[in-house]
Amino acid sequence: MKKKKLLNWNRISGFLFLLPALAVVIGLLLYPVLSSVFYSFTSKHLIKQNYKFIGIDNYIKILSDKEFTGAFLTSIKWTVFSLLGQIGVGFTAALALNRIKKGQGLFRTALIIPWAFPSIVIALAWKWILSGVYGFLPNLLVQIGICQSTPQFLSNESLVFGTLVMINIWFGAPLIMVNVLSALQTVPRDQYEAAQIDGAAPWQSFLHITIPHIRVVVGLLVVLRTIWVFNNFDTIFLITGGGPANLTETVPIYAYNVGWGLKQLGRSSAVTVLLLMFLLVICLLYFKLLDKWDKEGA
Repeated sequence: MKKKKLLNWNRISGFLFLLPALAVVIGLLLYPVLSSVFYSFTSKHLIKQNYKFIGIDNYIKILSDKEFTGAFLTSIKWTVFSLLGQIGVGFTAALALNRIKKGQGLFRTALIIPWAFPSIVIALAWKWILSGVYGFLPNLLVQIGICQSTPQFLSNESLVFGTLVMINIWFGAPLIMVNVLSALQTVPRDQYEAAQIDGAAPWQSFLHITIPHIRVVVGLLVVLRTIWVFNNFDTIFLITGGGPANLTETVPIYAYNVGWGLKQLGRSSAVTVLLLMFLLVICLLYFKLLDKWDKEGA
C-alpha cells in the first residue's frame, strides 16, 4: 500500500515539476499559434474592434495575391542560397580547423564572432559599410580603381539580393562550423588509420568514414537553419525593408506589412499559418530522411 502511494506521489510530483515548463510552452507557443489560426478565419483588424467569421476568404485573397507569390519565391531563393553558402563555408572552415593542432581554440573563437553579435548590430553595421553614399566598401572600391562610381549594393536591383545572401552566409556559417567541427572530433581515428593501411585515398576516407559519421548532425543543422532562415525577418527588414521594389520582400516581411501596415490582422494571421504549414511539411521530409540515415547507421 505504501509502495503504491509512493508511486502515485512520484507521478504527481513529476507532473508538478513539469507545470512551469508547460505553462511557458502554452503561454509562449500554443496560445499564439491557436490565436493566429482562429484570427486567420476572421476579418480581425488592428484598429476596428468588431470582426466577423469569414471562412477561408483570407487564404483565397493571399494565395491570389501576386505580391505574396513573389515574396514566397524570394523566401525560397533566400533560404536555398543562404543554406548552401552557410553549409559550404561552415563545412570547409570546420575541415580546416580540424587539421590544425595548435591554436584551434583561438581560431574557433575568432570565427564565431559574427554569430555572437545581435542581429540589429550586424544589420546596421553592414548597412553603414555598404552605403552607396558614405559606405566604407563602395568608396574603397572607387579609390583603388576597381569601380568608376560607388556601387549601390543595397539599392541596385542586380546587387541587393546577392548582397543580403552574402551577409546571411557570413552571419550563419560560424554556427555550422562549430557544430560540424564538434562532430568531426567524434570520428574514431582508428578508422582513418585502417583505411590508410588498406590504401584508401583521402577522398575515399572522407566519403566512406567522415560523411557517414557527421551526416545526421549536418542534417539536423539543415533542419534548424531552414526554419531560422526562412523565418528570418530582422536582417532583411533592417537593411532594405524588403526593397527596392519588393525585390527582397520575404514572407515574414509580407506578413508584417499586411498586419502592421494595412492593419489587417486576419490576413496577416493567415500568412503565418500558411508559413507554419509549409515549414512543417519541409521538416517532416527532413526528419524522414534523417530517420532513414539513422537506421542505415544502426
